[in-house]
Amino acid sequence: MTVTRAEYCVIACAEAWRDDGEVLASPMGLIPSLGARLARRTFSPDLLMTDGEALLVGVDGTVEGWLPYRQHLALVTGGRRHVMMGASQIDRHGNQNISCIGDWERPKRQLLGVRGAPVNTLNNPTSYWVPRHSRRVFVEKVDMVCGVGYDHADCAPHHRIPRVVSDLGVFDFATPDHSMRLASVHPGVTVEQVREATGFELVVPDEVPCTREPTARELRLIREVIDPRDTRSGEVGG
Repeated sequence: MTVTRAEYCVIACAEAWRDDGEVLASPMGLIPSLGARLARRTFSPDLLMTDGEALLVGVDGTVEGWLPYRQHLALVTGGRRHVMMGASQIDRHGNQNISCIGDWERPKRQLLGVRGAPVNTLNNPTSYWVPRHSRRVFVEKVDMVCGVGYDHADCAPHHRIPRVVSDLGVFDFATPDHSMRLASVHPGVTVEQVREATGFELVVPDEVPCTREPTARELRLIREVIDPRDTRSGEVGG
């Protein structure tokens, strides 16, 4: 069966939690949430999932435990949580902006605000999901640092950005100076397309693989169990 671009994105997001062990998965947004649920059902069964308020839940929503606010804070500050956030802007070192576009004293556009991005990024691994890869998002320098990148996190023991996933490909920071690297392209996407849509010079290996395909079981889970209404295609076309 033909695998859609949205399904490759779900797989790419799921892979962010591979080998994480018993940590709290905190996906923010549709595709990351589908990815976390897929990871929990397949290769990362020890993941802890939350209802977003005060409960730990299973893959079907069954309550598995209580997560009081004090315990949540302990997880947040001790590296036992892996967040996948969005980004209005992100730069070559993984600095993320969700607060404003333009000078923060007189912004052209007001966005969400800093929210919990500094705490997330300094105290636990944080990955990112970008549904529309463009030069407006992948910028040379973010207008305001909300999520902290590698060039601002010298003394943060739990800081790590495992991956950035967009509708074009997967990116990591596996370079000597932690500059963003193109790790894979989704099928049907070329390296040149990614370069053209990025506002800074990516590190590009000599050979860039395609994002892995879902297995038959993973594809069945996505289509029949996790997202039978195909809400994923409303966020990612192709």
